[in-house]
Amino acid sequence: MSLGPAVRSVLVKVPATSANLGPGFDTLGLALSHYDELVVTATQGEGVEVHVDGVGAGEVPTDATNLVVRSITAAYESVGQPVPGLRLRARNVVPHGRGLGSSAAAIVSGLMAAKGLLEGVVDFSASDLLALATRLEGHPDNVAPALFGGLTIAWSTSAGPSHKRLLVHRGVSPVVFVPESTLSTKLARSLQPASVPHEDATFNVSRSALLVAALIQSPELLLAATEDRLHQSYRASAMPETDMLIRVLREAGLAAVVSGAGPSLLVLGSDPAQRLLAADLVAENAVSTWRPLMLAVDLRGATVGPHSVDDPDHRGF
Repeated sequence: MSLGPAVRSVLVKVPATSANLGPGFDTLGLALSHYDELVVTATQGEGVEVHVDGVGAGEVPTDATNLVVRSITAAYESVGQPVPGLRLRARNVVPHGRGLGSSAAAIVSGLMAAKGLLEGVVDFSASDLLALATRLEGHPDNVAPALFGGLTIAWSTSAGPSHKRLLVHRGVSPVVFVPESTLSTKLARSLQPASVPHEDATFNVSRSALLVAALIQSPELLLAATEDRLHQSYRASAMPETDMLIRVLREAGLAAVVSGAGPSLLVLGSDPAQRLLAADLVAENAVSTWRPLMLAVDLRGATVGPHSVDDPDHRGF
């Protein structure tokens, strides 16, 4: 449905994401059915008005430094369009600082808002959006599934980032366990060595290839396919309870991995019953409080559509 240049208010919905999935470091990502929603209105005046409900309320910036606003601005500037005044209302549910792609969701929200507001004036292709999102995020593994949904393989070339979207086997049943604690991606990355043994690199190449097959065709292989030697063990000292729970879950035959940079953990069940077993094991063994999120794989990725400007309270979320 075309928004047309006269429509100046849009509704954006962006899924949470989990990157790496064990062995697919900085390459594999999965979109999950847990969504941030945003209404953006282009105003006649200048300046920015930001309201945040839910996660991040009272914490994230509400001025031009807000990541969503910066992403909208980057999109407008990339096509030589003047940035209008902006009024934003966000309803956030994706946890911040816990490895579920909150910064990617914010970036993609801004880019999709710009795409919707400029429809009929400028067209943003999938490649344009991925390039902008990767530049803002620094790597494509979360922004690709946030944009396109499903399982994504992302890689970089001299011409920019690329991706391949794949449909996940219907038997794959994700559950995420979210702790109260947070961990910065910068800290997590700082714990990794500059180089790894050749045998570890070879190990991860084999498991990454197997993981793609397991996710799209053979879920019974998920436990073996999610083994990793590149990043999780190096980061374990920064999230000891995550590491402990992953060991407990994997010993029980469940494909448990760190979600993104952590400290949340992701279990890729091969059937729904495995999610219940995982929840029981976490409840029995956790020292602190962990919130289970029984999710599905999101198939659509980010969406944008018209929003009525006659709905000032944004009841149309």
